Parts: sequence; structure tokens; C-alpha cells
Amino acid sequence: MQEDKQIRLTSGELSQLLNQYMEESASICALSYFLEKAEDEEIKPVIEHALKLSQSHLQKITSILTEEKHQVPLGFTVEGDVDLNAPRLYSDGFVLNFIHQMGGIGLLMLATSLYSSARSDITAYYKECLTETMELYEMAKDLLLKKGMYIRAPYMADHTEIEFVKKQGFIWDVFGEKRPLIASEIATLYSNIQRNALGSAALTGFSQVSQSKDVTKFMLRCIEVAKKHIELFSGKLKESNMPVVMTWDDDITTSTAYTFSDRLMMYFTTALIALSVGFYGTSTSVSPRMDLGAMYSRLSLEIQKLSEDGANIMIKNQWLEQPPMAPNRKDLAKDN
Repeated sequence: MQEDKQIRLTSGELSQLLNQYMEESASICALSYFLEKAEDEEIKPVIEHALKLSQSHLQKITSILTEEKHQVPLGFTVEGDVDLNAPRLYSDGFVLNFIHQMGGIGLLMLATSLYSSARSDITAYYKECLTETMELYEMAKDLLLKKGMYIRAPYMADHTEIEFVKKQGFIWDVFGEKRPLIASEIATLYSNIQRNALGSAALTGFSQVSQSKDVTKFMLRCIEVAKKHIELFSGKLKESNMPVVMTWDDDITTSTAYTFSDRLMMYFTTALIALSVGFYGTSTSVSPRMDLGAMYSRLSLEIQKLSEDGANIMIKNQWLEQPPMAPNRKDLAKDN
């Protein structure tokens, strides 16, 4: 292990550690607030467990970066980015759904981090994170099921025989009558609706408590885009007589008091947008129907523009930490 630690961190390992540091420090702020406001005695331990995991991960990443003599990011702090005494903004049910959804996304991100790692101590760390996050995900899922709050993906008729595609219209029928959706298309449409609905609710709360007019305007714009995407995805499900999932708009209070810093809320918002770009790309790859692929491509461009506008707001206010960059060899040569 000692010999292994003398190997420098690769760009993949460093970028994943830095990204996770930002994510965990932001999560600590949100979870600390959620825990302070929690009233449901069954949900409270789930929030507390999630908070302890984020705190543990942050400490371990800090130790790794410090030992490697890399600058630890500024990140976010409870003292500087959240008011624990602010009124309740979200219901406990929303928070439980939020933890469940973020746990699922965390599993995907951690798997990518593990894949990007070569050093044995780093891979061991991410294996540990994956196990812990899986336990948290299952804890949230089981409680959602127990409380009757878990929203299942649509069911399909029993598949009892093997069939082969006989017409190119299975893929290319853009203008004619569309074939029914297949399982992978239904699953991704459902998941994209659920993520957009949860994100829209989160941003509704953010828009109520933001301090900057630019941030408020950006949040409202993101909410409108999310609702439009929900309508489009729901329309595709309805075409095949599939049910549409619920929203969480009723789980937001009317509080307008300062709760989270604008910097923290912009970080969460731009992170959610970036995740959507990735999920839409995955949805395209598992949706053979051409109208669905065209739809996801169009919507990806729309949210990439949102991402750019969000980044500009963060740059304008000096809220965006710059990640390590490769040296500019041309500039170095000019200096000589």
C-alpha cells in the first residue's frame, strides 16, 4: 500500500475526487438543513445516515488530497451557505424522495469514479463508497415502499414469446403511425419525468428563497423548461396508454426566507442540468424509435444552453471554482 501511494493521482482520479468533494460538501449543507427541519421519526434516521456518509466521504477525500499535496477545494459550508434556523421549505416526504433519487444517481457516478481509478487505495475507497451508497439507496427505497410513497415504473403485458422485427418502421417511421413503446423507452421516459418533476420542485423552493434577481429569473426559467419536458415525455407515454407519474409541487412550503446561499443553489441547479444532458444521451441510445431520439437530441441542446447561462451567472459572481488545468506549453515557451 505504501508503494502504491507513491504513484501520483491520474487526471481521472483527481477529477473524480474533486467533483465528489464539491458534491459532498453541498450535500452536507442541504442534509444538515433537512435534518434540522425533519419531523417524521422514520425519515429522520435516513437523513442522518445520509449526512454521516457525506461527512465521512468529505474527510477521506480531504485526507487523500492533502497527502498528495493537491489544493482542497473551497466547496460549501453549513456556516456560510445555509441558515439552519430558516423556516421549513420542503416536506419530509420530498426529502426522502430526494435522497432516494440522489442515491441512485450517486451509484452511477461512483461506478464511473471506480472505472476511472487505477491506484488500489483509490479503487478501495470507491468500492467502499459504492457499498455505503447502495445501503442508503435501499434504506430510502424500503421506507418509501413502507409509507406507500414509492412510485413504480409502468407495468407491461406479459412477454410470452420471442418475436423478431419485420419492418424498418420499427425504427424509421417518423411521420406515419408510431409503433407502441418498448420497455426501455418506457423506462427512460418514466425516469426522465420523475427526475424533472423532482428537480422542478427543488428549484421552485430555490426560486422562493434566492436573493439575486438573476438567480431567481434563472430558476424560474429552468422550472418552465423542466415542466415542458415533463409534458413532452408524458405525451409519449400517453400515446401508448401508459400512466404518467406524479409531481411534488405540493411538497413545497410558501417560505421566502433566506435558506441557502445563491452560490449553493446555483451549484445544485447546474449540476442537475449536467446530469440531465447525460441521462438524455443514455435515453437516446436505448430508444430505437427515431422520433424519440430526435426529441432527446433537441432537448439536450436546450438544456446545454441553460447550462451555459447558469455558468455565466456563476462566473459573473465568482462562484465557480476553476478545476486544475493542463499547463499551457505555448505560454510557457513565450515566457522563456
